[in-house]
Formats: sequence, C-alpha cells, structure tokens
Amino acid sequence: MSEGVEWALHSCVNLAWSGDRAVSAARLAAWHELPPAYLNKQLQALARAGIVTSTPGPKGGFRLARPLDRISLMDVVAAVEGAEEAFRCAEIRQQGPGGGPAASYTADCAIAHAMNRAELAWRRELAAQTLDQIRQQAEQQAPEAPERLRAWLAAGR
Repeated sequence: MSEGVEWALHSCVNLAWSGDRAVSAARLAAWHELPPAYLNKQLQALARAGIVTSTPGPKGGFRLARPLDRISLMDVVAAVEGAEEAFRCAEIRQQGPGGGPAASYTADCAIAHAMNRAELAWRRELAAQTLDQIRQQAEQQAPEAPERLRAWLAAGR
C-alpha cells in the first residue's frame, strides 16, 4: 500500500478538525511537511470518490463531502489505491516441469484461495472502521491536536 493512503487518511481527519473551511492541498501538505503535488493527487482521488469536495480559486481548497462517521478506512484505501485485489494468481503451478495437463488444475489454486480469504478479512476490517473512530482515538492520544491545527490554519490566512 502506498504512503498516499496514510496521507489521505490524515488529511481527512485534518479537514474534520479544520471545521467548514476549505483548505488547500499546499496547506494540508505543509502541516506534515509532505510534497504538495503528490498530496494533491491523493486529494483529487478522494474527490473523485466523493469523500472530499474541491473548490477552485484563491479561497478554494478541500472540504469533507460527508461526516467522518460515514467514511470507512476502506473507502479511502479504495479511492487512493483502486479496487484491484492485492494478490493476483498467475497460475504458475501450471508452468515448467511441475506443470501438467490443464485438466488436473480444475480447482482453485490453494495459495490463491488462502490469499483471497486473507484479503477479504482485511477489506472487511477496513470497511468496519470509520474515520470518526480514528479521529476519536487521535484526540485521546493528542487532545490539543485539533485546536493546534485550527490555530495554524488561521495564522496562515
């Protein structure tokens, strides 16, 4: 999974903490000293998925499109990484000297089956967790974080 997923998740929580103000990609990137152009790509992916909205112009930027309790971690992962499966079986068991007649490989590959089960469990777990749960945990760990972000954003305008 790319680091863009982590950046997108943090950006969503930061947008929730920022209130209703639009925050530019450059400003969100500066908060964590990230490359603005790369973060902007992640934010655009979130916008295409309907997780954030984008307003153009000098006072524009990004806002959450829906409350954090209606955004799962899987929503963000799928927006940034795409819906493609992490493991793709290439059926190498049918190649080389160990291969054999295709008829002997009618059942699913045991490795592919195990990997698919693991991925399904992973996706279900991500789908079961909302960004609001993440926000709550972050605020327990760093209660001052939301106000620090708001003050920093206000000072930059």
